[in-house]
Amino acid sequence: MVEVSATTTSAADPSEDRAFDGRPAVGSYGRVAAWLAKRVEVALATVDLTPPQYRVMGLLAEGSSAASGLADRLAVRRPSITAVVDGLVARGMVDRRQEDADRRRVALRLTEEGARTLAEADRALDAHLEAIADNLPSQDQATALRSLLLWGRAMAASRESMRQGAAPPEEDTKGASR
Repeated sequence: MVEVSATTTSAADPSEDRAFDGRPAVGSYGRVAAWLAKRVEVALATVDLTPPQYRVMGLLAEGSSAASGLADRLAVRRPSITAVVDGLVARGMVDRRQEDADRRRVALRLTEEGARTLAEADRALDAHLEAIADNLPSQDQATALRSLLLWGRAMAASRESMRQGAAPPEEDTKGASR
């Protein structure tokens, strides 16, 4: 495990309780991710979408899927997906179609309206994140935005390794990955 920390909790030296740039630290990676998630939620509200709707639409943009497949990919229970999909179907963003090869299987597809709304949400969210990054020194702006793309690659690789049956790293007694 790579040991990198933006903060420390050392009470002995208050100067250690600072972020890399010397300002007071904002918290752990998890707290920063949660804060960013809230900002994403606010940006999506401008196009009348919730984060779960956005995630479902993003997956459907990759191709049709059954509700059970979406639930598995999003690691949520099937009734949760059904509720989100029902709302998107009612708004004309997603449609349900029986598969020709297997009439029992119902595939979910993004409609043209759904694709337009998803593109609008992508633009709104990108603009919102870029506006946040604009508060950084110019040399850090591109790095901050690129890090989001790197996290996307890491999560896709993690999902793929889980799909192939690889177990997550075990934790030792100190909580560090081996």
